[in-house]
Amino acid sequence: MKEKWFIKNKAGNFNRIGNEYHIDPVIAQLIVNRGINNKEEMEQYLNPSLKHMHNPLLMKDLEKACDILKEKMKEGKKIRIIGDYDVDGVMATYISVTGLKNCGAYVDYEIPDRIKDGYGINIDIVKKAVQEGIDTIFTCDNGIAAKDAIAYAKENGLTVIVTDHHDIPVEGGIPGADAVVNPKQEDCSYPYKGICGAVVAYKLIEVLYDKFLVERKNAYDLLEYAAIATVCDVMDLQNENRVIVKFGISQFEHTKNLGLQALREECGLLGKPINAYHFGFVIGPCINASGRLESAQISLMLLLSKDREEASCLAKKLKSLNDERKSMTEENLQAAIEMVENSSLINDKVLVVYRENCHESLAGIIAGRLRERYNKPAIVITKTEHGAKGSGRSIEEYHMFQELSKCSDILLKFGGHPMAAGLSLMEEHVEELRRRLNETTTLTEDNLIAKVSFDMVLPFEKVGVPLIHQMECLEPYGKGNEKPYFVLKDVEFVSAQILGCNQNVLKCTLRSNSAKGMYTGMIFQNIMGFREAVEKKYGNSSFEDLLARKKSICMDIVFSLNINEYNGLESAQLIIQNYR
Repeated sequence: MKEKWFIKNKAGNFNRIGNEYHIDPVIAQLIVNRGINNKEEMEQYLNPSLKHMHNPLLMKDLEKACDILKEKMKEGKKIRIIGDYDVDGVMATYISVTGLKNCGAYVDYEIPDRIKDGYGINIDIVKKAVQEGIDTIFTCDNGIAAKDAIAYAKENGLTVIVTDHHDIPVEGGIPGADAVVNPKQEDCSYPYKGICGAVVAYKLIEVLYDKFLVERKNAYDLLEYAAIATVCDVMDLQNENRVIVKFGISQFEHTKNLGLQALREECGLLGKPINAYHFGFVIGPCINASGRLESAQISLMLLLSKDREEASCLAKKLKSLNDERKSMTEENLQAAIEMVENSSLINDKVLVVYRENCHESLAGIIAGRLRERYNKPAIVITKTEHGAKGSGRSIEEYHMFQELSKCSDILLKFGGHPMAAGLSLMEEHVEELRRRLNETTTLTEDNLIAKVSFDMVLPFEKVGVPLIHQMECLEPYGKGNEKPYFVLKDVEFVSAQILGCNQNVLKCTLRSNSAKGMYTGMIFQNIMGFREAVEKKYGNSSFEDLLARKKSICMDIVFSLNINEYNGLESAQLIIQNYR
């Protein structure tokens, strides 16, 4: 796949900043590259603290919702929380259930089934609540688009509180609930709009605790769940999100929750330092797997468990479901790649792949992997009982929701935003959707070239263990606060060695004209891609010559840095991400 390399390199007096904050000028440049522009932002970035959290009372209807809940609790009314089946929904539900129970509420919960119910509250869920004598419905991470279901609930005498973080629907506006807590409302004065559903729920519980004179520490105990949700819902790790995740990681390392303890052990993370990666790619996928393949109730039961043996069994179940999900994903991904590369799909600018027997909950994951592989918008569609259902992932140059809007006449339902969307349609319209999306697209070949960005040129002589340790102040890494990447031209690969039980790791010895000594580089992904790049540049036997130490090669590389610890000694190594 073709790539364009871009340097961020924002301007600044990095020596002055370094002296003022006692950091290396390289660290100062990395922070400025992340959009930190003034002294207040720099202080908050380098020293994130709970005091940097925004006042929850600034959120529209939040105090109103707490007053309603307080009155319902006094009256002993039944409250039902309606959550969602992804990590954010599960965590928001846990925070709300725990918080309300700690205030003495008569509360239960329901999480919609991904296949049977679809996303969020619906009329059937409301009917069930009415039949079971529920007085108040409290939504978590959903509800802002459920105008009809909420209207039905009001017609049947229920009180409804919505807590959500999703965009306000263009058509229909705000639902007619008794209180709507969502920072994205136009007249909401909350200063930071980019929080997830679990953080909205946390903010409400924080105020509710104040009203019931519950110690603030008890609210802070819920931040690890909000942190996991923030990472897994791919929120920007900026502003108070960065505070929440940094604090939440510290809490998780010493968590008192038996379910999280069991899941950490099951995932092999006991005794290991935790970072945002583990939330997003180890813990989060296990929690998500239950909602994809069975029921998200399993994940919530894990978090609520008060029995160590039960927690261990549930953690094993989630790990097993996630392993099954990974296997199913890989199988369907490889089949989708074969469909693309062995048909005319390979020439399309917008990939529409119909995988009839793929589990519908995997469509979005596979679409994302296809998008990464080809740098093209990708929609994966599966067969369901009621027609076809699909999920799409996009690139920056393609507003997926707007492009699907042009095909609304053949879609039964669709929704989303620029980078992702969900849709349903009749099976016979799948090929027409593919044709129309490709005929109407304004994407150019240049748009489909992958963009690789890096922070700066970093000569080998600046690479070292002290600098890498200083870089820890930049964590947690994630969307909006990406891991630093560096570039070097004409790096000499002196030798290489294939490692790993699957022969999928390449360890390289590197040298540069600008520095004395040798450095270690590691390639953990796509060794074959590196081999092809080397042989394209130096000839057919060049990669084998490199392995045999017969001949060195020179490549430009984009890399990150980490520390390798062996026998108590630390050394710097370069993790090579891109090369040419």
